[in-house]
Amino acid sequence: MAGWDNKKRFWENAGFEAVEGGFAIQLDGRGLKTPSKTPVVVPTQALAQAIVDEWQAQGEQIDPLSMPVTRSANSALDKVATQHAEVADMLADYGGTDLICYRADSPAALTARQAELWDPILTWAEEALGARLAPVSGVMFQAQDAEALETLRLRVHKLTDFEMAAFHDLVSLSGSLILGFAAEQNAQPIETLWDLSRVDENWQEEQWGYDEEAAELAGKKRAAFLHAHRFLTLTRT
Repeated sequence: MAGWDNKKRFWENAGFEAVEGGFAIQLDGRGLKTPSKTPVVVPTQALAQAIVDEWQAQGEQIDPLSMPVTRSANSALDKVATQHAEVADMLADYGGTDLICYRADSPAALTARQAELWDPILTWAEEALGARLAPVSGVMFQAQDAEALETLRLRVHKLTDFEMAAFHDLVSLSGSLILGFAAEQNAQPIETLWDLSRVDENWQEEQWGYDEEAAELAGKKRAAFLHAHRFLTLTRT
């Protein structure tokens, strides 16, 4: 939240009120705005309450990093809403090189693990999303079925601005459009879906040992992935 860094708290009470189009966030009765001066109006009361809780919990100094729900709402209003189609196309393109489709050609134990863990998700996508993506061996690009990719693309475009803000992180952090949809539809527990995006990294750790720096980065990504799912849930509650 650019503009809020190093600023002192200037309000006593945060709240919200029902308005046309959702719920408007207020600080001492005045409408909160995003860094781009867009009024913060969110689609559900649950999301509004989560944002209010973040603002009410601030101390004397504003800490933007302690307000992830607010930051995600700002992204929905300032970034996704102004370029919805472009964001949707960018995310849909992940289907053409989806993480869970690109399999190692060796060692055999890794390829077997990838198949065991990822094949059921591809089957789920065929049944739940109407799109079957095919696993490929190696890192060379191989085109997926055009009809399946278009089916997935249309589904992405149907997401609302707030859903898309969360979906963006679910897909980009996992590297998988299919895992993003699995999270969006609660196909499996969100922690399990994160683990499915880390099959290769977990394998490497087993072979070469624990790397503290890599683990710290992975922890931050995991937290962001879980937050994105929470934000998506709040937009629909």
